[in-house]
Amino acid sequence: MRYAFIGLGNLGGHLAASLVKAGFGVTVYDRDPVHRARLVGLGATWADSAAQAVDGVDAVITCLPSPAVSEAVLDQILPAMRPGADWIEMSTLGRPDILRLADRVTAAGMGVLECPVTGGVHLAARGEITVLVGGEAAIFDRHKPAFEVMGNRIFLMGPIGSAALIKVITNMLAFIHLVADGEALMLAKRGGVDLKTAWQAIAASSGSSFVHETEGQLILNGSYDIAFTMDLALKDLGFAMDFGREYGVPMDLAGLTNQTFVKGRAAYGGGAQSTQIVKLLEDVLGTDLRAEGFPARLE
Repeated sequence: MRYAFIGLGNLGGHLAASLVKAGFGVTVYDRDPVHRARLVGLGATWADSAAQAVDGVDAVITCLPSPAVSEAVLDQILPAMRPGADWIEMSTLGRPDILRLADRVTAAGMGVLECPVTGGVHLAARGEITVLVGGEAAIFDRHKPAFEVMGNRIFLMGPIGSAALIKVITNMLAFIHLVADGEALMLAKRGGVDLKTAWQAIAASSGSSFVHETEGQLILNGSYDIAFTMDLALKDLGFAMDFGREYGVPMDLAGLTNQTFVKGRAAYGGGAQSTQIVKLLEDVLGTDLRAEGFPARLE
């Protein structure tokens, strides 16, 4: 299989690198040429446009920041893709978006998989991220070897649209956990408990979470550097709220968390790290959450 990979940002760059290092033939493109040296140095072929990247490949993988960007890229690549090739969308899209775009691709005689990932950029860098797949089993089987080098836990969720739903659910939970973890750590700090010991105790308790064990460390370091922005968090929370309305599910906690992130974006900007949502509480109380021995970035 020869792949094109379009979108080499914080997440996509690591996913593409995993494919290249595993020996797959990969042509890469990103509108920001800063990514060129690293991927070409690993053995990828650089294209000068999205349309050029997909010329002759068996499948194109996209990992992009929004549904609008995904559609714009699809407009460029669809006329250039060979009949029978597959589009593998690893961006986080709303369910209506992926269904609509998938219809365009299948109408053109090509296959589609939606494959959003979850777990964080640090796991993508290690090839250990979780891949959530929606689409036909036969297409999934065709590309499973590629998924297995990008991630170590791969779930075929069902037809197109299934992965979009479960990805939004996982992100919604992560943002709720993040706000809750900030409150928990602040309660420990204001109560006079050593924060390093508090973090360790929570991590060993029934109250722990993946977010506490990973992003909690970046909060205590003060870097907040999770490589995921307030704007992206609000995009995903918006998808969650849409699903709640569609399926008639009250979204009380998600709604409160969404409003908290609206405040966070207003305070620090849409490009601020999503983990800086905890800084709202730090600033209001004039109390920072710092402890020795925690990393600035997750490895």
